[in-house]
Amino acid sequence: MLHKIKISILVVFAALFVSCEDDFLETTPTDAVTPAIALGTVEDMEKVLNGVHSTLYSQLGGTITGAGNNRAGNQYWIPLGDNLAGELIHSADANNLGWRSEMQWNSHTQETSETTEILWYHRYNTILHANLLIEKISSGDLPVTPRLRAIEGQAYAYRAYALLSLVQHYAKGYLVGNPATDKGVPIILEPQTTGPRATVAEVYNQIGLDLDASIAAFANATPRGTGGARDKSQLNINVAHGLKARWALSKGDWQTAATSAVAARQGFPLMNEAAWKSGFNTNDLSEVIWGSNVIGAETTFFRAYFYLASNTFNGSQIRNNPKIADRRLIDAIPATDYRGDVFIKDAPNTNTSASNGEGGFANDPNYTDRDVYDARIAEIKSEYGLVSGHNLHPYMHFKLKQKNPGSIDPDDVIIMRSSEMYLIEAEAKAMLSDISGAQAALAPLATQRNSAFNVASFNTQASLMEEIKFQRRVELWGEGFGYTDKIRWDEEIDHEANGGSGASLTLYQSAFKQARPSVNDDWIFKIPQAEIDANPDITPDDQN
Repeated sequence: MLHKIKISILVVFAALFVSCEDDFLETTPTDAVTPAIALGTVEDMEKVLNGVHSTLYSQLGGTITGAGNNRAGNQYWIPLGDNLAGELIHSADANNLGWRSEMQWNSHTQETSETTEILWYHRYNTILHANLLIEKISSGDLPVTPRLRAIEGQAYAYRAYALLSLVQHYAKGYLVGNPATDKGVPIILEPQTTGPRATVAEVYNQIGLDLDASIAAFANATPRGTGGARDKSQLNINVAHGLKARWALSKGDWQTAATSAVAARQGFPLMNEAAWKSGFNTNDLSEVIWGSNVIGAETTFFRAYFYLASNTFNGSQIRNNPKIADRRLIDAIPATDYRGDVFIKDAPNTNTSASNGEGGFANDPNYTDRDVYDARIAEIKSEYGLVSGHNLHPYMHFKLKQKNPGSIDPDDVIIMRSSEMYLIEAEAKAMLSDISGAQAALAPLATQRNSAFNVASFNTQASLMEEIKFQRRVELWGEGFGYTDKIRWDEEIDHEANGGSGASLTLYQSAFKQARPSVNDDWIFKIPQAEIDANPDITPDDQN
């Protein structure tokens, strides 16, 4: 496995992101770099760590063996979660970067696809570098300081983050399968080793150990900076608690999920209406616990999160295929809930190639007056900064908006925020049948978003869970949680039910309906064929 990831190349890559003028890089040839040299000082370890941060949002060609530039880390993996789950709905045919193939379930179900291979090696690349850092710290060669503890905390958290991502994609869901016997993913705890698939339970146990080690290290670490968006690209104790909350929720450890979620959100107050509607484009938002800070010099242009998901980006994927939300969800948002304002139900359907066959004034059933139709188009484009080539579609969203709409400028990639933690606590307490506790957890978030929200209306476990699911889908829409939520809840995909989502059967094909994860192994990503071919510990019989 890990021989696919060239350590010497990657360590240099990591350092380049931080300080390409350093003497270390000027005097040491690439083919002579070894982990021992690269990790000789705390400063060098921080460079490697910053390289790991960078791979979360950068184009991966040249840094991971076999990876091209069509997948830019979490800029692809985060929106993929909602693309696969049918939450981020395509309105027309467009396949830039294979985004349509993903939506149609024709990518993660193929062992030779870019997605199955690059996600695997991206996450194991993260684990490799975490292992290098952990091994160096464990050697005792460096004095133990708060600064070193901060590196250690991040390394353990990164390993846990990557393992959780891997086991949630390449194995059957913990709550819908048999974790004691279901095949998970290899647990790699040393640099340059391979290994067989551990069970799902064994992988989850290791994640728990790593998160506990991370929290313990952070407890004695130099605090993360508080100067701005760049600081939040570093992991800290809140991030570790947040990862623990996600891990516990996905395995049904409800009490740990609730406790960890409360710890994670401390110091990250809920956003007000203006902040929530500002576009989710910066780590500077008060709720952001962790996110990648992407600056102009590091832009991925047409490989960006917002290129795939934001209707303000000036790229063909969006101009020709504005992304819409499930109209059943949006129609259920109360008028007093300001989150509904970012979904434009009455947007004219301007795309004559729209998959619903209603594109263009002559076919749009919502407009009979051409002047009204044209005026509404002009109003929306002016309000949201769209260019002339941007098409519109009913139920299109403007939740994700660039700071500079109508451009290809980069924006931050938000990975974790405090709203998620309120929702985790509420769900966990509901599953514990702690009705009052679940109500108390849900109320601060829901009342901030909806002035008329009355939590007392949800006074049974069943009604609370339905409301929590609804709140998650609305609050976290477009942020990539759809795939893992549906697996945890064991929910099917059915774009036809209850009046329909607005998706096209012609466009979505087999993905228009997918049976629930407990009975449908197509939810599980295929193990890359390249891994089966290269790893002696994984055979064709290990394929999902």
